Amino acid sequence: MTATKIPAACAPWVRTRLRTAPGVFVALALLVFLTAFLAAAFPRAVDAYETKALRHDIGSASPARSVLEVSTPPPSLGLPQEARERALRGEFLADSHRSLVKVLPEPVRADVPESSFGVHTTKPVVADEPWLPRPYALPPRFRYAVPSALAEHGELSAGRWPKTHGEVTLDSREVEAAVSEETARELGMKPGSTIEVPTQSGEPLTVRVTGVVTPLRPESGYWSVDPLYRAPSLVPDPGSTDPVFYWAATLLLAPDSGPALLATTGEPELYWRLAPDASGLTSTDAPALRTAVTSLKSGPELLKLRDLVSPTTTVSTQLDAVLDTYTSVRTAISPVVTVAAVGIGAVAAVVLLMTGGLIGARRHGELALLRSRGGSLAGIGGRLLAETAVAVVPAAALGLLAAVLLIGEARWWPAAVGAASVAALVCLVLPLRTTLNHRRPLLHGARDDVMDARPSRRRTVVELTLLVLAAGAVAALRRRGTGADSAGDPLISAAPVLVGLIAALVLVRLYPLPLRLASRSVARLR
Repeated sequence: MTATKIPAACAPWVRTRLRTAPGVFVALALLVFLTAFLAAAFPRAVDAYETKALRHDIGSASPARSVLEVSTPPPSLGLPQEARERALRGEFLADSHRSLVKVLPEPVRADVPESSFGVHTTKPVVADEPWLPRPYALPPRFRYAVPSALAEHGELSAGRWPKTHGEVTLDSREVEAAVSEETARELGMKPGSTIEVPTQSGEPLTVRVTGVVTPLRPESGYWSVDPLYRAPSLVPDPGSTDPVFYWAATLLLAPDSGPALLATTGEPELYWRLAPDASGLTSTDAPALRTAVTSLKSGPELLKLRDLVSPTTTVSTQLDAVLDTYTSVRTAISPVVTVAAVGIGAVAAVVLLMTGGLIGARRHGELALLRSRGGSLAGIGGRLLAETAVAVVPAAALGLLAAVLLIGEARWWPAAVGAASVAALVCLVLPLRTTLNHRRPLLHGARDDVMDARPSRRRTVVELTLLVLAAGAVAALRRRGTGADSAGDPLISAAPVLVGLIAALVLVRLYPLPLRLASRSVARLR
């Protein structure tokens, strides 16, 4: 009976290294975690701040600038009276409003609760009632509007809400209206006041005030797109050479009173005021949003709206100007942010490379022994890669996770690229730099310091190339600066880093000279 030979147990390389020097791997993992966190947090922070700025600019813009106002005149006189009246009723306006909200191109989105629609007159109509105030002996001029959901945006402070009695048509001669609290105070209106509005047939349309309304949120688009909805204004008389003024205000008619405005001389108009919803926008949506707004004003999207509402539909807004302001500020800041990113990235890379160099220097003797005993460069490099990846990859993943959790509302892939770059730099550079130093066996006890080292031709070529790049970067920076024209230019962005690198290389070149002089003096004393 023969005994079976059992091979000696061999401990795994990575586990052995982790047990032998745990402090080194913990320190390396901590450094990679912090670096990966910064590399992932920086692009997310920039993205989040740009998104916040876009939403702030749109949200803080006055409704008169940001609202998309879709308007169209009433149907032509060639259509039957019933068809013309139907177009000014609340049902048609509400259906059109829902359709407009659905067909808005991405990324344009409407804030439905803040949007409104209705009918209003575009031409002021003179009111000759003697009880109305006349500051410069000029009678006031009123506009008349039939806004949607008046009761949801205002609070009744006197009287009652206006309502329709039966079906209002073009031939109706009396409708009810409400006025804002400021309009009632300045113009002396109260429930029961009446205004005679001239019509094309000669028989006036009586507008009876039944209530006084206090706006719930005067700054909202419902009341601010047309400020006369919430307060009257003294308007200069364009036909006078002297600075004289008259009162201008708007009376808010009862729902479904729009057909009565067809008979007046106020030139009625249908409108849909779509407030933009910026809550879902990100900084990457700005170019597409600008394009969509331009298309809505005069492009293919406007043709879609005309097919939906009427061939004479127009869209007016200053949202594109708001986006242009945001883009100009963003473009002006981008070069500075890029320079900062390149500088921070270069410092982080240098720290990681120096750390890798220190770790490789600590293990120089161990790896030299493996090499002298027949170890291949590929085998040594593979083992170094494995033991480095065990500490680096989880640390980089934790850094990415921390950045994603701490900084929300941003794209994830720039952060992932940053953290992966840190992990790849450490995992690849450390094994490569360490193994390449052992391509040739080194004599034991040979000096290896900067005093005896002689730069190779390859190093000289690389240093001269960097010097040329640094000179070109400085020249371009002085000529063009860091303005919008230099945005995205990597040479200008890397100018500070290149100058610092050249200064370091000059120091490395000059540092051995005093040491050599000192060594010669010491050698003569021996």
